[in-house]
Amino acid sequence: MINDSLKKARKIVIKIGSNTLAKADGTQNTEFMAEFAEQCAELIKQGKQIILVSSGAQVAGVSTTKEWARKKDVHYRQALCAIGQVELMHQWRKAFQKQDLHIGQLLLTKDDFKNEHRSLNIRNTLFTLVDEGVVPIINENDSVSFDEIKIGDNDNLSALTAILWSADLLILFSDIDGVYSDNPKTNPDAKLIESVGSIPELRKSIKIGDTNAFGTGGMETKIQAAEKVTEYGIEMLLANGGKQNALISLLDENSKGTLFSAE
Repeated sequence: MINDSLKKARKIVIKIGSNTLAKADGTQNTEFMAEFAEQCAELIKQGKQIILVSSGAQVAGVSTTKEWARKKDVHYRQALCAIGQVELMHQWRKAFQKQDLHIGQLLLTKDDFKNEHRSLNIRNTLFTLVDEGVVPIINENDSVSFDEIKIGDNDNLSALTAILWSADLLILFSDIDGVYSDNPKTNPDAKLIESVGSIPELRKSIKIGDTNAFGTGGMETKIQAAEKVTEYGIEMLLANGGKQNALISLLDENSKGTLFSAE
């Protein structure tokens, strides 16, 4: 049961995608951020520890510098992320400040996880922040990343973070309820798969579509994340971040999503 996994988990990594953080017009959904921070605070009061992996730097950059929205040049996109990351963290700081919680920022690349000394420093920093009641917020360092050191999506970044921190549960919030047998937006007969015990068997039974409007991932990167964490004994839950009280509602018996069981 989905709610049982959240109830028993103490160390939780939560990834929030760009589509969840963006309104229909592409601007930041600051109302969502405020509500989400309140839900995180409630879980922290219950004794849980939380790390956020937050997309949305480019969305925040477009919200701040609207005249750059249509520029596709890579240097403009990286500059847009540099501007947007400041705004993204500003909004998260305001949201958590209302809950009397501090936040800390870590911007990472693939190299940081591959390098033994850097990965140890990341792990120690995460433990220190969480032990002191601070909520770490992680994103890829898009302004300096290039193909050789780029993770490329925050689904896999959150999986690497969960493994490094020895989390109990990884939650990926997307714009759909979970893994379906087919794309539910185009096929009304698509069925929600609520439990996955074998990822190889899952791959044989579903159709994987393309990425969506604001995100860099898609169902493929979410399954990749599940493959990573379940191998380390960490459960992963894929759920809809656009629902009312998306995080707290996962404690309900009737909550919907896809739970990937740990190996």
